[in-house]
Amino acid sequence: MTDIGQEFKPGQIVPVSGIYQVVHDEKHHEPHDVTCVKGKEFPPCRDCDHPRFVLKHKAHHIETHEFFKHYF
Repeated sequence: MTDIGQEFKPGQIVPVSGIYQVVHDEKHHEPHDVTCVKGKEFPPCRDCDHPRFVLKHKAHHIETHEFFKHYF
């Protein structure tokens, strides 16, 4: 089970769709939020070797949600 606050590294597979905070090397960039989709790979940063992805909020991707997936 994937918990809020769990941390992931580039190359790992996104376990659950949602909003993730990306934490870079502090000399490179401030933390920021991104949307990640279950089953995709967390990408590397082109400018630092440190990015970590921290789950903030789980969310269904509309294409996989039971009420909508038959439209896609």
